Amino acid sequence: MSIRIGVQIQPQHADYGQIRDAVRRAEDAGVDVIFNWDHFFPLYGDPDGKHFECWTMLGAWAEQTSRVEIGALVTCNSYRNPELLADMARTVDHISGGRLILGVGAGWFEKDYDAFGYEFGTAGSRIADLASAMPRIATRLAAGNPASTRHIPVMIGGGGERKTLRVVAEHADLWHSFGDVGTLRRKSAILDEHGAAVGRDTATLVERSVGVDKPPALVATELVEAGVSLFTIGLNGPDYDLDLVHQWVAWRDAQA
Repeated sequence: MSIRIGVQIQPQHADYGQIRDAVRRAEDAGVDVIFNWDHFFPLYGDPDGKHFECWTMLGAWAEQTSRVEIGALVTCNSYRNPELLADMARTVDHISGGRLILGVGAGWFEKDYDAFGYEFGTAGSRIADLASAMPRIATRLAAGNPASTRHIPVMIGGGGERKTLRVVAEHADLWHSFGDVGTLRRKSAILDEHGAAVGRDTATLVERSVGVDKPPALVATELVEAGVSLFTIGLNGPDYDLDLVHQWVAWRDAQA
């Protein structure tokens, strides 16, 4: 798979105009994918600071951008009915002209659940809910009129070895991993074992994705050797400094 560079423009501690400007600058910089995240409060910094909702923002980004893929890294499965999420994805797919990545995860940030009235449950129950949601999402997408413009790539984030990676093996086109390169290698091998069990060649069908916070000279080689092809740099508001992004885009272009 070709090397791609993403940015996660974290929708926290900024006015929306600053977020819009960061999206413009990131697309102009040459990134391949622009992500946000699906939370209702900041994850760090002032816990009650400025924050905006994920999917309404993706609709705006679909109109604002013209080249990059867009998506959530990742949508919390708990916050929306799976059929509704599928129809939201189909709609943003059309608005963007076929540039949406549907990122989904089981959810973990308890403050979101408590403040918005969702049942937090347990890690096991949330993963089970994700597993049951994925076929429902696929069924609803298949039933939409008009149909989506393409097969909407599904990204699943998480690394639970027995359950989450099984869901990835069954349903994902991309897998976003957390942890160091050793963890990535171990979990990637486990993912491929799940793939063999469900009859999918996940080594070739599931793109590996990681977040990076160091220059490519320090980490890129070993991550590529471990199978990663999508590298995403997280950017915090209000400044959304793209210096590291420019380094990764230049590295990508040098590989080509």
